[in-house]
Parts: sequence; structure tokens; C-alpha cells
Amino acid sequence: MTVLEVIHRSTEFLTAKGVRSPRLQIELLLAHVLEVPRLKLYLDFDRVLKERELETLRELVRRRGAREPLQRIVGSTSFCGLEFTLDREVLIPRPESELLAERAWTLLEALGEASPCVLDFGTGSGCLGVTVAAHCPRARVYALDVSAAALAVARENAGRHGVLNQLEFWQGDGFGAVPAGMRFDVVLSNPPYIPTAEIATLEPEVRDHDPHLALDGGPDGLTVIRRLAAEAPPFLRPQGRLLLEFGDGQATAVQSHFEGVGWRIESIECDYHAKPRILVACRLG
Repeated sequence: MTVLEVIHRSTEFLTAKGVRSPRLQIELLLAHVLEVPRLKLYLDFDRVLKERELETLRELVRRRGAREPLQRIVGSTSFCGLEFTLDREVLIPRPESELLAERAWTLLEALGEASPCVLDFGTGSGCLGVTVAAHCPRARVYALDVSAAALAVARENAGRHGVLNQLEFWQGDGFGAVPAGMRFDVVLSNPPYIPTAEIATLEPEVRDHDPHLALDGGPDGLTVIRRLAAEAPPFLRPQGRLLLEFGDGQATAVQSHFEGVGWRIESIECDYHAKPRILVACRLG
């Protein structure tokens, strides 16, 4: 069977299974199996696959048809142009979160501090903290997570991108794990913000394969966000900023709560779909 035949047949199969962008998905899986760039497939449509290649691909396509995410199958994903190792213990980074990372490193560069400090609150795979460190070599990043397994993945990704010496890893539940006296220029977070009852309605790729600890934001999705608003202030330097991601339809509630407990909202910024997604805030006074 040729590359083109495999693409056509597998696209039909994935379409029937309700997978989005089925042709792109099979091309990425096939490129992974053949260990070639995806675009090289277009130069080699007539290549005949070996039986062992077909067997490997069939299993991967079966898994994708069962709605296992592509990133889980291949074990990594791209984030801000960097490749991040993943496993079932960490959330698959979303494209919207790239904007959060970019906003953070841009802010750090503007501060002009010799060695700015960043707290990556709920680091997961480390995609935010590692990316910020890679773009701001002067930064010292503290990656915090309740999950030891997630921190192991974050540490691996920091080593993969040569920034391990810029990161320190803390395990614990929130700011209680932060040493007394620590102050940060930026507290950065992509917290859980899906309302508990909505998790069952999510796409199977998310509902069945992302860790619920990284999804579940409590009854209204704002439990961890409220905690950040209440607990972050003592850990910020005078000109420090809190940057966080929130969910669809939460902008008004998030802004109202932060303003109500003494924060000044610098901006509410939109994602690639023009939906409010990122809060940038500082303390009044």
C-alpha cells in the first residue's frame, strides 16, 4: 500500500469516527511512523510502506479512532515552537496558552530586571515556565505543582530545552509550598477552570485523556482562580504582575472578583478566536 492510499483510507476511517481534521491527523501519524517531516509525504506519495510500518500505523490509527489525542499517541506536542514531552499525568498544552507565555516573557524583558523571578503556578508539563526561561535567559523560574509525576515531566522538558539551570521545582498545594519571604516579578498560571459538571460534556480527547485535576475548577470553574486572587499578593514584588488564563464566558466574573479583592486589572486579552482569555493584574498601591 502506498503513502497516498494509506492517507485516503485512514482519512475515511477517522472521518467515520468523528475525528476532527482527519487528513491532517493521519499525515502527522504517518510522518511519525516513517520518521520524516510531514511535508515530505507529498514528495513521496508513491512510496510503498513495509508491512511492519503498516502494522505500526494501523495500531496508531486505531487509537486515534478511539479518540485518544494525537499528542498522547506520539508522546509530545509543539508549544511556542518547542517540542514538549507529554504523558497522561499532564494536560496537553492548548494553543491559547502560547499567548500567555508570550505575554509573560515580553513583560519580563520590559521590566529590565537583572534576574527576574517567575512563579509558574501549576506547571504541569512545564510548557509555560520552560518557554519563558528559554525566551528570557536572565529569568529564574520556580515551577510549582501538587503532582510529583507532573513535576518529573516538567523537569524532563526543562532538560530537553537546556534551561534546567534556570528552573527550581516545588511540590505542594498552592502557596503553602512557596518558601517564606519569596517574592516574584510574575506569577503565571493556567489553572483548572472548567466547571465540574461540564467535564462530562467535553470532547473525548479531553474528557477521557487529560487529568481531571488539571481541568476541574470547581462548581463554577473559578475555585483556583479565587485562590490565586486571595493568596498571590504577598508573593508579588511591588511592580509584580499576575498573569492567568481563564475559560470561555468567565471574563466578567474574573474581572469583578479581582477588582473586588483589591487588584487593578491592567488588561483582559483575547485569544486567537477573539475571546477574552488572559488576565493581567497588579495590586493597588
